[in-house]
Amino acid sequence: DYACGDRVTVSCSSDDQGVIDACAPRDTLLYRSDEWKQKLIAANVSRMVAVVAPLPSFDLDVLDCCLAAAEHAGIRPLIVLNKADLPEAAISEKSLAPYVAMGYPLLKLVAREGVEALRPHLAGQRSVLVGESGMGKSTILNQLVPQARVQTQEISASLGTGKHTTSHARLYHLDAQSDIIDTPGVQAFGVHHLGVEELAAAFTEFRPHLGQCRFRNCRHLEEPGCALAAAAESGAITPRRF
Repeated sequence: DYACGDRVTVSCSSDDQGVIDACAPRDTLLYRSDEWKQKLIAANVSRMVAVVAPLPSFDLDVLDCCLAAAEHAGIRPLIVLNKADLPEAAISEKSLAPYVAMGYPLLKLVAREGVEALRPHLAGQRSVLVGESGMGKSTILNQLVPQARVQTQEISASLGTGKHTTSHARLYHLDAQSDIIDTPGVQAFGVHHLGVEELAAAFTEFRPHLGQCRFRNCRHLEEPGCALAAAAESGAITPRRF
């Protein structure tokens, strides 16, 4: 399967049609999975922009999975707290404080007023916007790429729908060195493709404790002598994340 962001070789069969002949090796691949299938999200990206907002409230479990998938893929995450002017934003910022303590950058934004603070983080990167529905990804995209609003309206007209919602990933050029990939909103972000060791390593604050368990094949569930369980009990890692 191909993913948005793949580098492909195309043979043109006519003025408006072509066939993909080959796909170059990927630098990175971001995807999610459940027990039955995998969903490719974006290829060759270097930055994940995980968008959350106070209203509607966001799910920290979804954020955890997004960050874990990015860590496993070698993609640098940036957490964006959109709608930061709302009174509820203070509570959201408090819930995100542990992520800042882990070293994840957090950018507060009011996208409807502008996204200039975000642009330096995207410069020279191929970035992907991810997050739950309603977080304001479309507003961010429309501020970054004004022509995207026109394109989505054209899609809505061609589909005969009154309102366009992102149903597939799409890449836009910010400049000659920078791209942004918009993705559909998610209500879950499964990481079933990660094994126990890969998943534990994808939680950055777990890494200093890995390899310290009594049993080498510890699953970090109920095994005696689990170093991660001890770290969660002592507060060295966040019990909720554990």
